[in-house]
Amino acid sequence: MNLLANPILQIILLPIRQWLESIKVNNYKKAHTLCQLIPASCPFERNITLFKRTILHIPPLCKLNPFYEQLVELRFKALTYLAESGEDVTIYC
Repeated sequence: MNLLANPILQIILLPIRQWLESIKVNNYKKAHTLCQLIPASCPFERNITLFKRTILHIPPLCKLNPFYEQLVELRFKALTYLAESGEDVTIYC
């Protein structure tokens, strides 16, 4: 059962999603902090191997985060702010 398909849960999470979407990136310190805190890719995906054979695959769990899209958008805002200000953003990619 997909918990995120529950309409009551969607209503409960809506204010947090809206708050995350409303965050403005308007200074270097905030932009750098956001880029450091929010990873560029999902760090949880793993393959467990034994004797060169994959015995277990752990899928990326980021998509289970109900705020995944908002966090990716926030990281993108921070990267855009830094890039438009002339900063080198390749260190965050």
